[in-house]
Amino acid sequence: MLEGIIRESTAKAYTKKLRRDGYLIANIYAKDAENINAAFVMGDFIRAVKKKDKLDFPVKVGEKVYNVVIQEYQFDSVTDLIKHVDLRVATPGVVADYMVPVTTVGIPKGLKNKGVLISGKKRLKVRGDIVNIPKTIELDISSLDVNSSILVRDIDLGENLKIMDKPAVAVVGVIKGK
Repeated sequence: MLEGIIRESTAKAYTKKLRRDGYLIANIYAKDAENINAAFVMGDFIRAVKKKDKLDFPVKVGEKVYNVVIQEYQFDSVTDLIKHVDLRVATPGVVADYMVPVTTVGIPKGLKNKGVLISGKKRLKVRGDIVNIPKTIELDISSLDVNSSILVRDIDLGENLKIMDKPAVAVVGVIKGK
């Protein structure tokens, strides 16, 4: 389980000191609860995120354990390191919107016909209970030919989940190469 500390201050000097010491600055928030300013050791956070088997994962801050999902990252424009992360508490039984990553499976047959694979959306906004939310949305793209795509409306996640993005948006597609 990922363990972090509660930040004593949100002042700029204290935040810079934590970053120099190898900490990742994080905000944990939930509906109808007070925000928690936390910090995690950068390497531990990255390892925990790579090892997780669901969209949500447990973190321990202070004496409390929270089940959280990653809402947003902020990267340093020069070093390309993570500067800040927003974590949202995932409460079972509560319907909420989650950003779920999209992964592709297979090789499109349009690539053999001089096509280029284009990924339009890397994450989709899915509404549902955290218990039903998948870790990723896997799309089989092996049947895609040149000038064909998979739209949001073509993806079926079942009865309990709904994709909140516009139905006409292309998630992945194959276009003609130049």
